[in-house]
Amino acid sequence: MIAAIIRASVRGRNLVIAAALLLTAIGMAAVRTTPVDALPDLSDVQVIIRTSWPGQAPQIVENQVTTPVASTMLSVPGARVVRGYSFTGDSFVYVLFDDGTDLYWARSRVLEYLSQVQSRLPEGARASLGPDATGVGWIYEYALVDKTGRHDLAQLRSLQDWFLRYELKTVPGVAEVASIGGMVKEYQVVVDPQKLAAYGVTGEDVAEALKRANQETGGSNVEMAGAEYTVRASGYLKSLDDFRAVPIRNAAGGIPITLGNVATVQLGPEMRRGIAELNGEGEVAGGVIIMRQGQNARAVIEGVRDKLDELRKSLPPGVELVTTYDRSGLIDRAVENLTGKLFEEFLIVALVCALFLWHARSALVAILTLPLGILIAFIVMRLQGLNANILSLGGIAIAIGAMVDAAVVMIENAHKHLERWHEANPDREPDPATRWKLVTIAAAEVGPALFLSLLIITFSFLPIFTLQGQEGRLFAPLAFTKTYAMAAAAFLSITLIPVLMGLLIRGRIPGEEANPLNRWLIRIYRPAIDWVLARPRQTLLIALLVFATSLWPVSQIGGEFLPQMNEGDLLYMPSALPGLSAAEAGRLLQQTDRMIKAVPEVESVFGKAGRADSATDPAPLEMFETTIRFKPRDQWRPGMTPEKLVEELDARVKVPGLANFWIPPIRNRIDMLATGIKSPIGIKVAGSNLAEIDQTAKQIEGVVKAVPGVSSAIAERLTGGRYIDVEVNRAAAGRYGLNVADVQAVVSGAIGGETVGQTVEGLARYPISVRYPRELRDSVDKLANLPVLTPSRQQITLGTVATVRISDGPPMLRSENGRPVTWIYVDGRGSDMAGLVSDINRAITSKVAPPPGVSISYTGQYEFLVRAKERMKLVIPVTLAIILALLYLTFRRWDEALLIMGTLPFALTGGLWLLWWLGYNQSVATAVGFIALAGVAAEFGVVMLIYLKQALEARSDGDVAAAAREGALLRVRPKAMTVAVILAGLLPVLAGSGAGSEVMSRIAAPMVGGMLTAPLLSMLVIPAAYLLMRRRSRSQVQPEGDVK
Repeated sequence: MIAAIIRASVRGRNLVIAAALLLTAIGMAAVRTTPVDALPDLSDVQVIIRTSWPGQAPQIVENQVTTPVASTMLSVPGARVVRGYSFTGDSFVYVLFDDGTDLYWARSRVLEYLSQVQSRLPEGARASLGPDATGVGWIYEYALVDKTGRHDLAQLRSLQDWFLRYELKTVPGVAEVASIGGMVKEYQVVVDPQKLAAYGVTGEDVAEALKRANQETGGSNVEMAGAEYTVRASGYLKSLDDFRAVPIRNAAGGIPITLGNVATVQLGPEMRRGIAELNGEGEVAGGVIIMRQGQNARAVIEGVRDKLDELRKSLPPGVELVTTYDRSGLIDRAVENLTGKLFEEFLIVALVCALFLWHARSALVAILTLPLGILIAFIVMRLQGLNANILSLGGIAIAIGAMVDAAVVMIENAHKHLERWHEANPDREPDPATRWKLVTIAAAEVGPALFLSLLIITFSFLPIFTLQGQEGRLFAPLAFTKTYAMAAAAFLSITLIPVLMGLLIRGRIPGEEANPLNRWLIRIYRPAIDWVLARPRQTLLIALLVFATSLWPVSQIGGEFLPQMNEGDLLYMPSALPGLSAAEAGRLLQQTDRMIKAVPEVESVFGKAGRADSATDPAPLEMFETTIRFKPRDQWRPGMTPEKLVEELDARVKVPGLANFWIPPIRNRIDMLATGIKSPIGIKVAGSNLAEIDQTAKQIEGVVKAVPGVSSAIAERLTGGRYIDVEVNRAAAGRYGLNVADVQAVVSGAIGGETVGQTVEGLARYPISVRYPRELRDSVDKLANLPVLTPSRQQITLGTVATVRISDGPPMLRSENGRPVTWIYVDGRGSDMAGLVSDINRAITSKVAPPPGVSISYTGQYEFLVRAKERMKLVIPVTLAIILALLYLTFRRWDEALLIMGTLPFALTGGLWLLWWLGYNQSVATAVGFIALAGVAAEFGVVMLIYLKQALEARSDGDVAAAAREGALLRVRPKAMTVAVILAGLLPVLAGSGAGSEVMSRIAAPMVGGMLTAPLLSMLVIPAAYLLMRRRSRSQVQPEGDVK
């Protein structure tokens, strides 16, 4: 059937060329419109529920908000993991769904189940869904700075919240604009308890008066003189004088008691859960652009930049917008790097074709089909909605060499047929009809086997699609594009290539011996193949010994999930001990930022303590996140590398109480949302008793720190928070006519600063809080002496009806699938992840005995590594089975199919030795490289076996040894070209540097190593094995009495 397609393509060559031109035009349009990003979106399908309940302690938030919401979400269809985070005043519940779940279907299901639990939440707790964004959504960050000093932090934050945020939300593809740092302006009503008692006014009276004085309403419509008038009554508080004039109640004689009589009204900052700092120079306000899932990151960033350029003109004098993080630089570097690699590969492949074929027009056949195959891959990418990123472009990059295999073998076979015709007709040139006939015969002769060999490469990559989780989302784009590119090459090999051969291969065709390169290869190969065919059994024994040598590099190579990718920017994420005040967090943040900024290669430092105003950032105040932007490489000190830079930063930034972590920004954001931790290795301790969990975590932290290779380890503290507990004495309160709620109203309002409403100032909204003066609540004794007014207007102290004391408690609480958990963050440098976790596990097993009910497990990237290993145990046998089945379809003989399968271990040998020599660890990326190598190595074996079979069929005497020698020796050129074009396509990827090279080089390394050893051994092993196999089969079927 394939031969028939080749003949039909030659007959309808005009139609084939027209279709090729049409595909080229569509492909170029697809290239221009394909979305661009740096990395594939590795995030889980997740929906975030954020519930604000101002002023409440983490344990209260956990009990009354997080637990009911999280337990309800466990019933959502498709929910895989439900993580809960409880902070002071905030609850975050992350619902992670199974792979392949539609995000908007998931959001609607979560909303449906949230409506069931909403009525059970306490009054004042407001639940809402987070943005439809993922871990790669943080694409752009900026800071607002006023170096003139004319605008304070509150004014800068107001500009961000009520001007920039609204404008930037209109940019297509932006899901959320999160404010960070600065100070939110608040109207603070500081009541004087003595005056409250003197006027007989309670705190509840003040709060109620403020609520009633700050509102507006409408009075429908009134008709007057044939016209309609809409009635409205506005009463919003607009100034401090308005606040002071708010009436609370009338005193004797009808004189109103106003707010100004009992309280001081002032402007101040709202309680802060997030701080931003720039370059160690002081606090700033800023914003984070969070991209909607599935959008074109490059286009969204471009839109944000254009909008910010417009908005700069409207900023007040002196206010500057400073970019602190911009992913477009990484995207551009990644795309330019891989695009450059594609051009390099293209040129090298063209050069190899020209060198071997020694005929420019013949080389042009292979060169012309290569871009079309790439464009076809882009067309399918565009239809599928895949982004152009490091991995999807990398799939095309590693396929380029194999894509031209069929072309070069087919062209070489056409050369052979034309040479034979010239030998039979020495003084003539073939006419067009004869030339087309010869080309068609040559293409049809090797086309079916070549088509199936390309399908072997295509289908050998299908098991990659079975990978799950992050590794599946990372390598699926690469698998898709490599599969599409190879499928396109297979399709073109039986349609366009025969047509181009007929059009371009004409004139004098140089013989194989005319090429000095071919003569040199034959001269080297002849003695080797003669020795092998004389000693086939010794050859196979030597091959087995060579394969056995791979056991040594296997024992030396470590394991990791993925290599650390250099994103150009860096994130410094130290963890401080809990219980920090906002002022102390700001001081530490500025101190570390100054230290980092002192490194000459650093361009800017944007530090964040706590969380941005976004559901995608569940960070406590003691968690710092500093984005470091570096200068261009040409401005670095001589000899400085990213690895040395991290080492220098780690040595310079030493602050007591802070444990250093240096992480790439995108990778960290993805890992934090997917695994809940910020380090490559996390140790999860789960149980039901917080004290036992905390004690176990501290023991593990101490043990892990002593393990060689661990650079830092810190356990989240569950008992490091500082609390002032107010326990109401019910009997004492009852004597004064007070209930528990009355006393707690004093605690939440007078002490905690209850928010009783907000002012409306145009678009802006500012909170109003009521509380006692600071000097009355800055110690336990003063809190116990706080005045409390009873219903009978009698004044007592808080200590009369309650006990006030200091205690320890959780600074924040985490849960996973309903169980309280904590994590130990572990970072290791200079050792592989698998080996390090093995050492840690041995240390923990021998030195830590967890209490009953407490479990210890590993999470983070190590969890992904274990899952990927288990999946690979299934995937690799499936890959080999697919290759074997396709080989059988190619040759219709199981022995020949098994013969080629027997050459695959020799490819493994070279790949393992090269990995060891380069110092790479075994990872998912190298496993993908080995799977790709299996298909390419099998394809080489197919080409070798085709020529051996052709030589044997051409001999009438049936001499297997002579046929093996002829098939191996006389067709060195196509076999050498097959290896050369594959290596030419892979070497630029292996040797390259720049964005994405860490992953791509590890995929290419096994393929390069394997293609160095597999062809060398296969060109000797396959003829030897074929000789033994055919001799045995011929001796078995030889008729009795027939003598050979």
